[in-house]
Amino acid sequence: MENQKFGGDSPPEGSAMPLAGTKVLEFSGLGPTPFGAMLLADLGASVLRIERAGAVNPLGGDPRFDFIYRGRPSMAVDLKSPEGMKRVRDLVGAADILIEGYRPGTMERLGLGPDALRADNKRLIYARMSGWGQGGPLSGKAGHDINYLALSGALFPIGPGDAPPVPPLN
Repeated sequence: MENQKFGGDSPPEGSAMPLAGTKVLEFSGLGPTPFGAMLLADLGASVLRIERAGAVNPLGGDPRFDFIYRGRPSMAVDLKSPEGMKRVRDLVGAADILIEGYRPGTMERLGLGPDALRADNKRLIYARMSGWGQGGPLSGKAGHDINYLALSGALFPIGPGDAPPVPPLN
Protein backbone atom coordinates (compact mmCIF):
# COMPACT_ATOMS: atom_id res chain seq x y z
CA MET A 1 0.00 0.00 0.00
CA GLU A 2 2.75 2.47 0.85
CA ASN A 3 4.36 2.42 -2.59
CA GLN A 4 1.19 2.58 -4.70
CA LYS A 5 1.04 5.59 -6.98
CA PHE A 6 -1.19 6.83 -9.72
CA GLY A 7 -0.53 4.92 -12.88
CA GLY A 8 -1.60 1.93 -14.84
CA ASP A 9 -1.24 1.56 -18.55
CA SER A 10 -1.54 5.30 -19.13
CA PRO A 11 0.98 6.92 -21.48
CA PRO A 12 3.66 9.20 -20.04
CA GLU A 13 3.04 12.89 -19.54
CA GLY A 14 3.67 14.87 -22.70
CA SER A 15 2.21 12.21 -24.98
CA ALA A 16 -0.51 12.95 -27.50
CA MET A 17 -3.26 11.59 -25.25
CA PRO A 18 -5.67 14.38 -24.26
CA LEU A 19 -5.62 13.60 -20.51
CA ALA A 20 -1.93 12.69 -20.20
CA GLY A 21 -0.58 14.00 -16.90
CA THR A 22 -4.03 14.17 -15.28
CA LYS A 23 -4.23 12.28 -11.98
CA VAL A 24 -7.58 10.77 -11.04
CA LEU A 25 -8.52 9.14 -7.76
CA GLU A 26 -11.47 6.76 -8.19
CA PHE A 27 -13.43 5.51 -5.21
CA SER A 28 -14.56 2.15 -6.49
CA GLY A 29 -18.22 1.48 -6.92
CA LEU A 30 -20.68 0.07 -9.41
CA GLY A 31 -21.79 1.08 -12.87
CA PRO A 32 -21.00 4.58 -14.05
CA THR A 33 -18.09 5.28 -11.71
CA PRO A 34 -15.74 2.49 -12.91
CA PHE A 35 -16.93 2.96 -16.49
CA GLY A 36 -16.17 6.69 -16.37
CA ALA A 37 -12.77 6.02 -14.77
CA MET A 38 -12.02 3.46 -17.48
CA LEU A 39 -12.75 6.08 -20.15
CA LEU A 40 -10.54 8.64 -18.41
CA ALA A 41 -7.70 6.08 -18.35
CA ASP A 42 -8.33 5.30 -22.03
CA LEU A 43 -7.84 9.01 -22.73
CA GLY A 44 -4.47 8.99 -20.97
CA ALA A 45 -5.28 9.92 -17.37
CA SER A 46 -3.42 8.15 -14.58
CA VAL A 47 -6.19 6.64 -12.50
CA LEU A 48 -5.81 4.98 -9.10
CA ARG A 49 -8.81 3.00 -7.87
CA ILE A 50 -9.40 3.02 -4.10
CA GLU A 51 -11.08 -0.15 -2.90
CA ARG A 52 -12.50 -0.64 0.58
CA ALA A 53 -10.25 -3.00 2.53
CA GLY A 54 -11.75 -6.48 2.53
CA ALA A 55 -14.28 -5.61 -0.17
CA VAL A 56 -15.43 -8.28 -2.56
CA ASN A 57 -15.67 -7.53 -6.28
CA PRO A 58 -19.35 -6.51 -6.64
CA LEU A 59 -19.38 -7.90 -10.16
CA GLY A 60 -18.07 -11.29 -9.00
CA GLY A 61 -14.86 -13.02 -9.98
CA ASP A 62 -11.33 -11.72 -10.01
CA PRO A 63 -11.34 -7.97 -10.79
CA ARG A 64 -7.99 -8.30 -12.59
CA PHE A 65 -9.88 -9.96 -15.43
CA ASP A 66 -12.88 -7.64 -15.54
CA PHE A 67 -12.74 -5.23 -18.49
CA ILE A 68 -14.39 -2.41 -16.54
CA TYR A 69 -11.30 -2.20 -14.28
CA ARG A 70 -8.73 -2.17 -17.08
CA GLY A 71 -6.00 0.42 -17.38
CA ARG A 72 -5.67 1.36 -13.75
CA PRO A 73 -4.22 -0.12 -10.58
CA SER A 74 -6.13 -0.42 -7.34
CA MET A 75 -5.27 -0.06 -3.69
CA ALA A 76 -7.25 -1.46 -0.76
CA VAL A 77 -7.61 1.07 2.05
CA ASP A 78 -9.34 0.90 5.41
CA LEU A 79 -11.15 4.22 5.26
CA LYS A 80 -12.02 4.01 8.95
CA SER A 81 -8.43 3.76 10.16
CA PRO A 82 -6.14 6.74 10.80
CA GLU A 83 -3.46 5.20 8.54
CA GLY A 84 -5.94 4.68 5.71
CA MET A 85 -7.29 8.21 6.03
CA LYS A 86 -3.79 9.67 6.01
CA ARG A 87 -2.94 7.70 2.86
CA VAL A 88 -6.09 8.86 1.10
CA ARG A 89 -5.56 12.49 2.13
CA ASP A 90 -1.97 12.30 0.78
CA LEU A 91 -3.27 10.92 -2.51
CA VAL A 92 -5.94 13.62 -2.72
CA GLY A 93 -3.21 16.23 -2.35
CA ALA A 94 -1.59 14.94 -5.54
CA ALA A 95 -4.83 14.37 -7.50
CA ASP A 96 -6.46 16.57 -10.09
CA ILE A 97 -9.83 14.80 -10.04
CA LEU A 98 -11.69 12.60 -7.55
CA ILE A 99 -14.69 10.57 -8.65
CA GLU A 100 -17.08 8.64 -6.43
CA GLY A 101 -20.47 7.04 -6.84
CA TYR A 102 -21.63 6.41 -3.31
CA ARG A 103 -24.99 7.37 -1.89
CA PRO A 104 -25.30 10.98 -0.67
CA GLY A 105 -23.55 11.60 2.65
CA THR A 106 -21.28 8.54 2.52
CA MET A 107 -18.08 10.44 1.76
CA GLU A 108 -18.98 13.15 4.29
CA ARG A 109 -19.46 10.51 7.02
CA LEU A 110 -15.97 9.23 6.20
CA GLY A 111 -14.54 12.76 6.40
CA LEU A 112 -13.88 12.72 2.65
CA GLY A 113 -16.56 15.08 1.36
CA PRO A 114 -15.75 17.85 -1.11
CA ASP A 115 -15.44 20.59 1.53
CA ALA A 116 -12.93 18.61 3.60
CA LEU A 117 -10.84 17.51 0.62
CA ARG A 118 -10.84 20.84 -1.16
CA ALA A 119 -9.33 22.29 2.01
CA ASP A 120 -6.33 20.02 1.28
CA ASN A 121 -6.30 20.60 -2.49
CA LYS A 122 -7.92 23.79 -3.83
CA ARG A 123 -7.59 22.68 -7.46
CA LEU A 124 -9.33 19.33 -6.90
CA ILE A 125 -12.28 18.59 -9.16
CA TYR A 126 -14.69 16.51 -7.07
CA ALA A 127 -17.11 14.55 -9.25
CA ARG A 128 -20.06 12.59 -7.96
CA MET A 129 -22.06 10.02 -9.85
CA SER A 130 -25.40 9.23 -8.31
CA GLY A 131 -28.43 7.54 -9.75
CA TRP A 132 -30.90 10.01 -8.31
CA GLY A 133 -28.78 13.07 -7.51
CA GLN A 134 -27.69 14.49 -4.17
CA GLY A 135 -31.13 15.64 -3.01
CA GLY A 136 -34.77 14.77 -3.50
CA PRO A 137 -37.06 11.91 -2.54
CA LEU A 138 -35.01 9.14 -4.21
CA SER A 139 -31.50 10.45 -3.50
CA GLY A 140 -30.84 7.87 -0.78
CA LYS A 141 -31.87 4.96 -2.99
CA ALA A 142 -29.63 2.94 -5.26
CA GLY A 143 -30.14 3.75 -8.91
CA HIS A 144 -30.26 0.87 -11.37
CA ASP A 145 -31.35 0.50 -14.97
CA ILE A 146 -34.52 -1.37 -14.03
CA ASN A 147 -35.60 1.47 -11.69
CA TYR A 148 -35.05 4.10 -14.37
CA LEU A 149 -36.96 2.08 -16.96
CA ALA A 150 -39.87 1.47 -14.59
CA LEU A 151 -40.23 5.07 -13.39
CA SER A 152 -39.90 6.50 -16.89
CA GLY A 153 -42.59 4.19 -18.26
CA ALA A 154 -40.19 2.51 -20.67
CA LEU A 155 -40.60 -0.86 -18.94
CA PHE A 156 -44.36 -1.00 -19.52
CA PRO A 157 -44.35 -2.02 -23.21
CA ILE A 158 -41.74 -4.77 -22.77
CA GLY A 159 -43.33 -8.21 -22.79
CA PRO A 160 -46.79 -9.59 -23.51
CA GLY A 161 -49.81 -7.34 -22.98
CA ASP A 162 -51.53 -9.78 -20.62
CA ALA A 163 -48.61 -10.19 -18.20
CA PRO A 164 -46.26 -8.04 -16.11
CA PRO A 165 -43.32 -6.43 -17.92
CA VAL A 166 -40.29 -8.58 -18.56
CA PRO A 167 -37.01 -7.20 -17.20
CA PRO A 168 -34.77 -6.45 -20.16
CA LEU A 169 -31.39 -8.11 -20.50
CA ASN A 170 -28.70 -5.47 -20.26
